[in-house]
Parts: sequence; structure tokens; C-alpha cells
Amino acid sequence: MSLNNSSNIFLDSVPSNTNRFQVNVINENHESSAVANDNTDPPHYEETSFGDEAQKRLRISFRPGNQECYDNFLQSGETAKTDASFHAYDSHTNTYYLQTFGHNTMDAVPKIEYYRNTGSISGPKVNRPSLLEIHEQLTKNVAITPSSADRVANGDGIPGDEQAENKEDDQAGVVKFGWVKGVLVRCMLNIWGVMLFIRLSWIVGEAGIGLGVLIILLSTMVTSITGLSTSAIATNGFVRGGGAYYLISRSLGPEFGGSIGLIFAFANAVAVAMYVVGFAETVVDLLKESDSMMVDPSNDIRIIGSITVVILLGISVAGMEWEAKAQVILLVILLIAIVNFFIGTVIPSNNEKKSRGFFNYQASIFAENFGPRFTKGEGFFSVFAIFFPAATGILAGANISGDLEDPQDAIPRGTMLAIFITTIAYLGVAICVGACVVRDATGNMNDTIISGMNCNGSAACGLGYDFSRCRHEPCQYGLMNNFQVMSMVSGFGPLITAGIFSATLSSALASLVSAPKVFQALCKDNIYKALQFFAKGYGKNNEPLRGYILTFLIAMAFILIAELNTIAPIISNFFLASYALINFSCFHASYAKSPGWRPAYGIYNMWVSLFGAVLCCAVMFVINWWAAVITYVIEFFLYVYVTYKKPDVNWGSSTQALSYVSALDNALELTTVEDHVKNFRPQCIVLTGGPMTRPALLDITHAFTKNSGLCICCEVFVGPRKLCVKEMNSGMAKKQAWLIKNKIKAFYAAVAADCFRDGVRSLLQASGLGRMKPNTLVIGYKKNWRKAPLTEIENYVGIIHDAFDFEIGVVIVRISQGFDISQVLQVQEELERLEQERLALEATIKDNECEEESGGIRGLFKKAGKLNITKTTPKKDGSINTIQSMHVGEFNQKLVEASTQFKKKQEKGTIDVWWLFDDGGLTLLIPYILTLRKKWKDCKLRIYVGGKINRIEEEKITMASLLSKFRIKFADIHIIGDINIKPNKESWKVFEEMIEPYRLHESCKDLTTAEKLKRETPWKITDAELEAVKEKSYRQVRLNELLQERSRAANLIVLSLPVARKGSISDLLYMAWLEILTKNLPPVLLVRGNHKNVLTFYS
Repeated sequence: MSLNNSSNIFLDSVPSNTNRFQVNVINENHESSAVANDNTDPPHYEETSFGDEAQKRLRISFRPGNQECYDNFLQSGETAKTDASFHAYDSHTNTYYLQTFGHNTMDAVPKIEYYRNTGSISGPKVNRPSLLEIHEQLTKNVAITPSSADRVANGDGIPGDEQAENKEDDQAGVVKFGWVKGVLVRCMLNIWGVMLFIRLSWIVGEAGIGLGVLIILLSTMVTSITGLSTSAIATNGFVRGGGAYYLISRSLGPEFGGSIGLIFAFANAVAVAMYVVGFAETVVDLLKESDSMMVDPSNDIRIIGSITVVILLGISVAGMEWEAKAQVILLVILLIAIVNFFIGTVIPSNNEKKSRGFFNYQASIFAENFGPRFTKGEGFFSVFAIFFPAATGILAGANISGDLEDPQDAIPRGTMLAIFITTIAYLGVAICVGACVVRDATGNMNDTIISGMNCNGSAACGLGYDFSRCRHEPCQYGLMNNFQVMSMVSGFGPLITAGIFSATLSSALASLVSAPKVFQALCKDNIYKALQFFAKGYGKNNEPLRGYILTFLIAMAFILIAELNTIAPIISNFFLASYALINFSCFHASYAKSPGWRPAYGIYNMWVSLFGAVLCCAVMFVINWWAAVITYVIEFFLYVYVTYKKPDVNWGSSTQALSYVSALDNALELTTVEDHVKNFRPQCIVLTGGPMTRPALLDITHAFTKNSGLCICCEVFVGPRKLCVKEMNSGMAKKQAWLIKNKIKAFYAAVAADCFRDGVRSLLQASGLGRMKPNTLVIGYKKNWRKAPLTEIENYVGIIHDAFDFEIGVVIVRISQGFDISQVLQVQEELERLEQERLALEATIKDNECEEESGGIRGLFKKAGKLNITKTTPKKDGSINTIQSMHVGEFNQKLVEASTQFKKKQEKGTIDVWWLFDDGGLTLLIPYILTLRKKWKDCKLRIYVGGKINRIEEEKITMASLLSKFRIKFADIHIIGDINIKPNKESWKVFEEMIEPYRLHESCKDLTTAEKLKRETPWKITDAELEAVKEKSYRQVRLNELLQERSRAANLIVLSLPVARKGSISDLLYMAWLEILTKNLPPVLLVRGNHKNVLTFYS
């Protein structure tokens, strides 16, 4: 880029708006050109870069000798403002703003605000200048101040910014957590459960140190793979509140997300009860030891559990900040308890602890406990099923994703580090306890070794104790028998009890917070409309107080029921189902190869994620097969329900991406397959305009294309391109949505063109994809052709010629009332609008009356001001009634009924097929397909073909043979032998009167006058033309007589379309043929194929 002749001053600055590029501001003063030429220094080029948020200064570079210009240009650290006459896009003034890369342009630089969603809580949504604004010429009368130009060019200053800023101010008091307090702490507390202190020693006793470590590592493998998948999904875009539900729903869609979200929230709610009951049981055990029972063990658990869950609810409702502080305190207690255990393992054991099986670290104990010793009924998988729930809880941080400062950073870092730390702790405890404590111990200090006794390799015997009687009778101590091993081994036993309290309460608190958060996110998406009540949030943090109450009630109910052992396997399977779907989401998103799948966390593999999903499903059956079946049944039921309801959401799921990839692959694969007559199907372009304006034309086409062929509803916008494209783009989605809403399997396509025929020509050539290209054009009959402008008739007939030129079949549909109901739709829209206005006015009046009634004396003073509204009410209602009565006469009820005639089930009758000319079989195929449809199945085919009068029976047999080979069922065959005789005089007179206004009658004039008339009105029907095609004209009139005679009572007539030879038949004569041929008949389909076979009798 050369700047030799541009300027002599280069100012490089960092604007106060930190999100903009640096801007080079150039002073173009022609008077200074001599100075510029004398200056031999090369121009200074400053690198364009983003400004730092903390940097508020301007950095300037200028040439020697021009520093004085700086004072003229900058004032008070800001760019100098020009006078009011300055135009934002004027590049010829002394000073102007070069908005992007040193060019005078409205183009905006990349900014995050352009990519936010509307209503984003992280900042305002800003609209960049549209392509139209940049592409089109600027309106000269637009007056923009320099500051506003600067804001527009950089994407600022749009309407709504002020509200967005106020919204950000409202968010100032919101409590957000970092990755430590928000994710790491929660995950560690949830993973370190009661299992660590009570059941891990038993697992080591059953499985041994070797298999115990394998069980821990296998569980960690499942959670680690899930953690990697969670991290990948969480870093593939901004994560809102909702945790596992949000991740799954935005990846796999609302069907999977909605089903798993509900059971995941329910599982968390029931988990609160499980953890609280675990806490209550520990307290009741302590009460037993001190003989302080309140009622009995079961009711004491209910009482303590109820009190505990009320306290936890209070902490949660107080706010996330209080809940987070409580979690930190509980983590400190838990860490002290774990450290206390490790310290206890190195404190020399006393005789009491030795009698209970604790001998500090001993190689003999480690060797003895290394292998498994499963008791009756236990095995590797049963022990694994008991331990695995202890490894869950990895989604505790992700579940409060809406309360994290940076979920994309916090979730991967906190989750994976929590898995690593807790795994190390589990492994450390398992190995230490296996190396210190024997499997069985009596607890009797007198059970020492007698001299001369044979130990038989027993580690306890080698250490001076005889626990051999535990082989024959149950003992109370040792890894296999005592669940309080960690308390015994620890340096200070009560700290382990405190650790148990901490583990249970922290897990209960995390679940009590997670369940409402996930449930609120689910309800906000309105997937289950009945649950919308729970979507409302309160306070700065949008706390789901209603969800808290619901979770509290569920937890309280299960605490009072006290049958948690039955429900526990189902809850574990609910969590595992969530893990499986998260892994599958990661695999599915990767497999779909969507360009939108760009996770910042790259440490994942799609096949590993798939393996993790399969592993989770396998573990579900390992834990409890019937619980797994119940989980799948519930999830399937919810999936079917959500699929049936079809929530109106679009999250760009990987399911959509995979559908696209699959469709693309199939389309490409289809291109490699040659067309075959057996696979022919009508693939139609239907010139409906807007699909809702000609529903009958679309319905009859859809009847023979549904589930078998392509159907494209097409509209041509004629006029100035800019206006047409704007109108076309604005209605595209609405019209496709109308097709979907009305369950019409068709596409909508539109083009903008200078004339109607050009637009249709473009559609005929460019529509479709690969083998899925249209082969049939369907148009409505132009009923008003005699009143229409000549150009419309030329376009209409020209479209038919164009279709034949492109070897595309043509179907012209005629019904008595016509197709276009756009005027009816306009009347309906107007009436609906007036009705809404009336209802709104009534509501306003009602509110005013209520205010007056409740206002007392103050209302009396306001009443005079209200009278104007009440007085105008009768006038308003009167106007509505007037409009309604005015439009009642215009409302064509017959037209509305005709527009729906093909939606209804057709009465028992016939479809008469007048297969007069062999067009490849399309005239026969379309009615045959119609008879396969439910609405037309009571209609039988009657076939009419032309033939010789003296060979009617032979030709009938021949046609019956052909149809039987085509395997087309028919009710009757009629051979018409009198098609070519002249029509009666009355019918011919009607035809002559029809074409009379369009005849030239050149034979009645002299040659000069005739030639002049031909030049002035070339579109008129000449006598020579009429004489040349007189036999064909006779045929059209005669056919109408035969149709009136034989098919007047048919449900539908399918008739061979006459072809007008280009250059021989004028447009008006052809329209007259079509008119007389289909006059006063039931619905008619004029069909002409492209004369290539669409039927075959070969296998």
C-alpha cells in the first residue's frame, strides 16, 4: 500500500474505546504538499493492534517538523471535533476519521458485541452495518455527526445500548465464582462421600489391594472420560446455567436434553434425601452409644433428617455466597479428617488397636491383603457396583454453570483437577488401610499367639495375634467386618466422624443447589409447558426459590418414606445415564463434523468419548440391571413425549449437523446412480406464489408427491431488485414455517426477476440438487386470461414453452372457483387486527374502571379525563361492525370452500383419465398415485383413449393388456371413436365468440391494411392461422362435448394437455383451446409428460 501522495502527518492512536482498532488519522491539506515533497524521510507506518483495557493514553507518531499539528488535532486527550458541517463520510475536509484500517468506510471492525445473542447477560448485542448499507450508495441527505459516525462504524450507538448498559449495572451485585470455589471445591466435596470413611476399607478387604486399586481406577476412567467430554462441550461456546442439562440439550437437542434434564434434576433432589439420611444415621449411632435416643432409630433418623434438610434449605435460600462459604468450611473439615487418617497410620498402634487388626505398615499385611477374598455372594462387579457411586459427583461444578465467572475455563480446570486429587486420595487411603489392617480381628486383647503355634502364613499370627477363630465364627473387627476402620486407625477418632458429617452435608448441600438450578434451566426453555411456573428466578443471582421449595418437598418426602435402599440404585443409574449422554454428545458433535464444533479444550477424542458412553451404559447394568431398565424406559418415554410436542427451539444441535451431513452424503451418493424408469417419481415445481395464497393448487400437487417425490413451492418477485430481495428474504422463513405447520412436505423457493417468465425460467433450470431435480411444472389455470394484460398471457404461455424446451413435463390444474385466495386472507388479517384492537381497548377501559373504583375521591377527579375513552368505545365498536358487514359481501365463501376441497376425503367416485396422447405415461402415473392416497382411495380409475370406431373391442383388449402389464388397476376402459368428428354448431359458436375479440380478420381487408394490422397487432389470431389449425380447434371443442357427456360426474378429470407448436399457434388461440377444453367441468388436470418413459412393465 503506497501512501507517498496521501499526507504528511501520520498519527497513530489508541482510542479510549478499548475494543477498537487503532486509527490512523490523516490530515489532507493540499497546501502542505510542498512541505511533504521537501521532506525526504520515508513515511512512518504504525502497526494496527487492539488497545489494552488498562491503557487510556494516546500514542502518537509524527514526522519531524509537524509536531505543531498535534495541538490543532488533539484536545484534552481526545480527537478534535470538527464543526457541524462535517459529514461523516466526507473525505475531502482537512480532518476526517478513517474508521477501519485507514479507509473511509462504514465497515465495522470485528467486535464481540456483534456475536452476542439478544438479551445476553454478559453485554449488549450490537448490530453491525448490514451488507445493504455498505453495498448501496449512501443517501446524500443523511446528516451524521462525527461522533455518531464513529459509533456507527464501530458498531456502537445502536438503539437499546442504554438499556443494555443499565442491565449491566443491575448485574453488578451478582455473585460469581471462580474455578476453585465454584468447581474444584464442589466436585471434591461431592466425590469424597461417606464411602471414603465407611465402605472403602470393606472394599479393600473383599477385593484386595490389587483389585481395589483396579476398581478405583476403572471408576476414575469412567469419570475422567466424562470429565474430558464435559470439558470439550463446555468450551465450545458460552455456557449458561443448567449444567448437564444445558450441555446435553445444546449438543444433542431438546429431545435428549429434555428427557435427561428432568430425571437428572429429580436424581439430585432424591440424592439430597440420601445424603441427609446418611448424616442422620451417623448421628443416631452416636446417640445409641451415649444412650440418648429420642424415640426409636427409624423415627430418630426421620426427625434429624427433617431438621437437617430445613437448615440446608435455609443456607441455600440465603444465597449462593453463603452456600459457597459453608462448602469451604466443610471442605476444610474433610481435609483435616483425611490428613488425620494418614497421620494415624504412622502413630504406633497400641494393644487395643492391635486386637482390632491395626498393626501400622507391615509388608506381611500388604502381601496378605493384596489378593481378593470375596465372601459369599460377592464378586468383582458387585463390589465395583458398591464403590462406583462414590466416584460420581463430577458435575457438581458444572451444575451451577450460570453462577461461574468463566464457565469455559472453570469447568475443565476444576473438574479434571478434582478428579485427579480425589483419585489420589482414594488410592492412598485404599493402599494405606490395606497395608495396616488385617481382614479379620476379634477385638480381644487376649487372643495372642501361644508358643509353638503354627501360623500357616497368617500376617496377624506373625505379629503375635491369633484371629483363627474368625474363620469359623463372625468377628466384629478387621477390614471385612468393621465399617469404622478409618476412625480406629486415625490419630483422633472424632475427626473422622466430623469428616463423615462434612462429606454427607456437603454432598447434600451441593445436590440441593444443583437440582433447582438444573430444573430452572429446563423450565426456562419451556420444553415441558406445565413446568413453566418454576422458571422464575429471584434476586440478583436469579435464584430459583420455587425450585428450592420443590426440591425440599421431594427430599423431605423420601426422608419420611425412609426406603432409600430401594431407590438408591435407580438414582445412581440416573446419574450414569447423564454421564453416558454427555460422552455421546461429545462423540456425536465430533462425528457430525460441524464447523461450529470448535472446543477450546482439545484434550479429547471422539472415539474415547463413545467408549465412555458405552462404558457408562455397561456400568448401569453392573450396578443394577432392573434399575438400568427402569432408567431407559423413563428416558425413552420422556424422549418420545418431547419429540411429539416438538418444542419451538433451535440450538444448532449436533443432531441437526449430522442430519445435514447425512442428507448431503445421500444426495452425493444419489448422483452416482443412473436414473431408472422404475424409480421415476413426479418431482414438481409448483407456481403457488406464497403457499398460503393458492392452497388448493398445493394440496393437489402434494397429494401425488407426498412421501414419494420432490415438491417445491415457488414464488417470483417482480420489480426493483432491492425491494424484491428485501421482501423475499423477510418472508422466506415464514412461508416455510407455514408449510411445516400445515404438515405439507414441500420446500419453499423464491427468486427476484425483472419479469415473471425470467424468474420461472431460472427456477426451472436451477432448482433442485443433484438427482433431486424437478421434472414436472405444476401451474394453475389462468382463469382471467381474457381480461389480463397481453404481457401476462405471453408470459403464461411462454412458461409452458420454456418447460417443454427444458424437457420438463407440465401439469395445468383448473377448478371452477380459481386458486387465489389472497384477498380473503387480507380480509381475515384485517378482521383479526381489528378484533385485537377491540380486545385491547376493552382491557384498557376495564383497567381504568378498576382504578376509578379503587381511587376513592381521587378517582372522581380523574373521571373526567377518562370519559373520552369510554365515549369513543361505541364508535370504535361501530366501526368494527361496519367493516365486518362491509366485508361479508366480499368474503367469497365458495372460494374458501374450493380452496380446501383437496384437503378433504374424496367421496366415492371416479378419476377419469383421458389418455389421448402417449407422453411417456405421466398422464396415467399421476392419477394412479392419487388412488394410493387415503383421501382418494375410494376413487376408481376410468380410462378413456382414442380409437377407431370399427376396432373398439380390439383396442379395448389391447389397452387392458397394457395396463395389466403396468400393474395399474382400473375400473373400466372406454375407447372413444368419434373424437375427430365436427362439434355441434352451438359449441363451435361459443368458441368463435370467445376468440372473436382477438381475431385480425385480415382476409376482409386489402393487402396493405392487412400487413399494417399484422405489424401493429402481431398477437392477434389471423385467419390463415385459424384455418391451418381448424381441425385441432374442432378437436378441442369436440373433446369438451365428450367430457361433458361422459365425465361431468367424475371427482377429477386427468386429460392430455394439447401442445402448441412454437411459432405456429398464437398465445391467445392456445388459451382459447384450454378454455373451451376445460369449460364447465369438475376439477381438471391437463397433463403432458416430457415424452420419456415413466412407466415400465419390465422387472
